[in-house]
Amino acid sequence: MTDIVIQGIGGRMGHVLCDMIAQREDCRVVAGIDLHAGEQNGIPVVSNPEDLVGRGDVIIDFSSPAAVEKILPYCEAHKVPIVLCTTGMSDELNLKIVQLSRSVPVFKSANMSLGINLLAELCKRASAILGSAYDVEIVEQHHHNKLDAPSGTALMLADAVNEENNGAYHYVYGRSSVRAKRDPMEIGISSVRGGSIVGDHEVLFCGPDEVITLKHTAYSRSVFANGAINAAIYLAKKEPGLYNMSDLISER
Repeated sequence: MTDIVIQGIGGRMGHVLCDMIAQREDCRVVAGIDLHAGEQNGIPVVSNPEDLVGRGDVIIDFSSPAAVEKILPYCEAHKVPIVLCTTGMSDELNLKIVQLSRSVPVFKSANMSLGINLLAELCKRASAILGSAYDVEIVEQHHHNKLDAPSGTALMLADAVNEENNGAYHYVYGRSSVRAKRDPMEIGISSVRGGSIVGDHEVLFCGPDEVITLKHTAYSRSVFANGAINAAIYLAKKEPGLYNMSDLISER
């Protein structure tokens, strides 16, 4: 039985996580961290991680970059593994996460969906076969409450293509301010925000007289929650290091 602490327990993903974990027999929620201390459906909630007093084998974080920065020292001091699902983090914060992983198991992914991570692998494969003769465009769509744009997942997909090409591409996030022919070594990333869209990512490989489209649509937040829970159970048994969905998938 893996004891899980949820940072951001009061948010939408926090509620989804609690509901899904309640249906499982291999883990349980023992505490939550949120802005306001108290109780949520019988689960103790603290605002200061130090008040956890030893609860939890692993932390799942669905919060904000500011909250992530505050939890890292606690994980370091108490050697508590953490699954980071928050996006929109700065380069400086990402560096702190890498440093933490030298002494604590850290799992970090821009998207916890198995399908999205499969999509990233398919993008690599498509890029290797099609080459630079095909222009790459990414369109991501999310609900109107999402704060960061482009999404961390869109950047993850762009990085997958770029890694396959030894970092030869650069990213363009909008073309309205520039009147110029498209650079063949750019990846265009466009963002749509509206309604209650959970998450939609489309990668287009646009070539001479044809377009190949790879697409993933999330219809429920449960796909992200399920991936995060599996990652937490996986991480609780690991040695210090920086892990991602590829590591989890390879051991399935």
